[in-house]
Amino acid sequence: MNQAKPYMDNRELSWLKFNTRVLEEAEDESVPLFERLRFLSIFRSNMDEFFMIRVGSLNDQIYLKSEKLDTKTFLSAPEQLELISKKVRELVPRFTHAYSEIMRSFARGNILIQVRPENKYCTPGKTALSNSDEEELSAQFEQEVLPFLTPSVIDKRHPNHFLKNLEVYAAAVLKKTGSDGLQKGNTMIGIVPVLLQGVFRRVFYLPSEAGFPETVRFILAEDLILYYLNKVFNNYIITGKTIFRITRNADLDVNEAVFDQDMELNFREAMEEMLKKRIKLKPVRIDFTGENVPEDYHKIVSKLNLNLKEDFTFLHETPLNFVFINELEEKLKDRKELFYENLSPRQSLLADPKEKILKQLDKGDILLSYPYESISTFIKLLEEAANDPGVFSIKITLYRVARESKVINALITAAENGKDVLALVELRARFDEENNIGWSLRLEEAGVNVMYGLDDLKVHSKLLLITKKSGQGIKYYTQIGTGNYNERTSRLYTDHTLMTGAQDIGSDASLVFNALSVGTTVSNTGALWVAPKGLKPRVVEMLDTEIVHGEAGYIGLKLNSLTDRDIIEKLAEASRKGVKVELLVRGICCLIAGVPGETENITVTSVVGRFLEHSRVYIFGRGERQKIYISSADFMTRNTEKRVEVAAPVRDPRAREFILEDFYALLTNNSKARIQNSSGTYSKRTSSPDDRDVQVELYKLAYKRAGEKQSQKAEKLKISWLTKLFWRGNKKC
Repeated sequence: MNQAKPYMDNRELSWLKFNTRVLEEAEDESVPLFERLRFLSIFRSNMDEFFMIRVGSLNDQIYLKSEKLDTKTFLSAPEQLELISKKVRELVPRFTHAYSEIMRSFARGNILIQVRPENKYCTPGKTALSNSDEEELSAQFEQEVLPFLTPSVIDKRHPNHFLKNLEVYAAAVLKKTGSDGLQKGNTMIGIVPVLLQGVFRRVFYLPSEAGFPETVRFILAEDLILYYLNKVFNNYIITGKTIFRITRNADLDVNEAVFDQDMELNFREAMEEMLKKRIKLKPVRIDFTGENVPEDYHKIVSKLNLNLKEDFTFLHETPLNFVFINELEEKLKDRKELFYENLSPRQSLLADPKEKILKQLDKGDILLSYPYESISTFIKLLEEAANDPGVFSIKITLYRVARESKVINALITAAENGKDVLALVELRARFDEENNIGWSLRLEEAGVNVMYGLDDLKVHSKLLLITKKSGQGIKYYTQIGTGNYNERTSRLYTDHTLMTGAQDIGSDASLVFNALSVGTTVSNTGALWVAPKGLKPRVVEMLDTEIVHGEAGYIGLKLNSLTDRDIIEKLAEASRKGVKVELLVRGICCLIAGVPGETENITVTSVVGRFLEHSRVYIFGRGERQKIYISSADFMTRNTEKRVEVAAPVRDPRAREFILEDFYALLTNNSKARIQNSSGTYSKRTSSPDDRDVQVELYKLAYKRAGEKQSQKAEKLKISWLTKLFWRGNKKC
C-alpha cells in the first residue's frame, strides 16, 4: 500500500494556500487601498481558473470511475474534492470581510461608495435610495439597460437554458398571477444575463452627495437589474431573487480533442472546434450572492438541472465578477494615494542604447531583468535583426504574446524583408488559444512560416535564434527567457531574459528548432538543457553532485511551482546529507520544509507582492564550482516530462551577479515573504518598522544604478544592489 511521505503536500491544497497568500495582500492595510481591491480581483480570477481546471479534472476522474490517487498524499478524487470544498468555505468569509473593510475605508474617506439596495454588503448607512437616486437609476435602467435584456423563463415548455461559463445572471423565483391578483400555478425561474459586454456599462454612477463633490457613488449593472426585475417580469409575482453564475469544467484533454478530429482539419481548425466544445462542458460550481433564504437557491439549482452537489454551491456577499474595478480605476486614476507608486522600467545596465545590440552581443552577453529593466532592449534586438541585411533567418517559440505586440510586428517586418522567419505558435496555451489563433493567421498572411507545436507536447520554451552571415561563415545570436514575449506582462512579472552570441548555445538552439520542424525533440545537447528528454536528467545530475559534497553543498531554486515527485525526493535526500537547500517558490509547493530527519536543511520562502514572481533560476554549488541557469521550466512533472522547455547557463559575471543579488534579496525579504513551516502552513517573517518592500527597492535601485552608469563607467560601480538594499534600511538583508 502506498504511504504518504511526511514532507509531501497535496498539490490542490498547496495551491489554495498560495491563493490565501494573495488574499492576505488584500487584507494588508499597508497596501494602497485600490491595490487591495485589485488583489481581491486576482484572488477571484485565480479561484475561477482553479475550479475550471483542477476541480474540473477531479470531477472527470469521478465521472470516468478512475481510481487514480494523488501521487504525494495518495488521496482519491472524492477525498480531495471534500478537502477543497472545506477550505474554500473557510476562505469565502475572509474574502467577504476583506471586501467589506475595503469598501468601508473608501466610504470613510468619502472616495467611493457602492450602493446596493437589495443586499447588506453596501456601505452602512448607504443602503437606501433617495427619491432623486431612485429617479436617476430608474431612468438609466429604462433607457440604457432594459431594451437590451433578453429574459427567459424555465418552465415545462422551456425546460432548458444554456448557461455560459462565468456569465453573471439575475434570477427570480416566479409565480403567475390570476385575475384576482393571487399566485397560481407552479414555481418558475426567470433568468436574465447581466454582463452584456459591449452593450451596456458594468458600472452606473449616481450624482455625488451634497458636500462631497469628489465622492464616486456607483451601482453595478447586476445590482441595478436585480433591483428592477419587477420591470422585466412584470406579469409575474416575484417571490425571491438573486444573482448567480456557474463555473464549467474547462479541463478538456486538448490532444484528444484535437487529434480525434477529422484528419482533414488542420491543427488550427481542430483547436477552434475544441474551443467550441469546451464552453459546453459540465458545471463544477455555482455561486450565489444575496440574502435570499436557501430554499430559493435550491429551487434555482433544481430547475436548471445542474446536477451539482451542495458542497460546490457557495453563497457570497460580494460581487461575483471583479472586472468592474477596471472602470472604477479609470474614474479614480487621479487619486494617486490609492495606487502603488508609478514605476517605469529603466534601460539595462548591460546594454548601450547607442550601439547595435547584435554588435554588443559579439562582445558579451546581455541580461534583462523585468520589470526593473525595459523589454525595449529585446524589441530592439528583434527589430535590428528584421532589418539587418546579413540576417537570413529568425526562429522563435511563442506561447503568450500581448494583444498589441511589437514582437509580432518585428517578425512580420522580417518576413516582408525577405528573411526566413519561423514562428512556432503554441495554440494550446490555456485561455490564450483564441489570441494565438488570431496571431497565427496574421503571421501566415505576412509570409511567416508558422508551426503549431508537437502532437503530444506543449512547447513552453521561450527561445529565439537569429542566424547571420559573417566573414567567418554562420553566426548565431540566441535569446532564452523565463517569461513570455509579452510587453504588458514584462511590466508586471519578474523575469530574466538572456541574450548571447555564444556559439555553443546558438548551435544547441538550432538543433532544437530543427527537431521541432520535423515533429521531434532533441535528446542530447551541450550547453542548453532541453525538456522533455534532456532537462530533468541534468537537474538530477546536478542535485546528485551537491549530495556528494554534503554539508559543503548548496542548492538554490526560484520557481513558480514545485510538484515533481522525483525532484522533491532528491531535495529531501540532499537535506538528509546536510546540503543547504534554499527554495523560493511563489505558488504550489508539494515539498514541506523543516520536517525533522527529512527536510531540516531546506527552507521554503514564498514572495507575493506587487509584482508576480515568475522567473525560474537554478543555482548549484558555491564559489568557483557554482553553476547558474535560467529556464522556462518549473519543477512540475508537466514541465520536466511533458513539455518542450529550455534552460540556459548564465556565464557573464555581471549577469550572474545580478541574478544572485535578486535571488538573495528576495530570500531575505522582510515585508512580502512568507516562510513555510514544518506543518506546511505559511507565516510572514517577523517585521520591523524599517521594513522595505524588496520588489520596489530593486526597482528603485535599477533606477539608481542606471543613473550611475551615465556618470561613470560600469566597471567602476563598486556598490552592489544587495549592499544598497542594506544601506536603504532593509536590515534583514
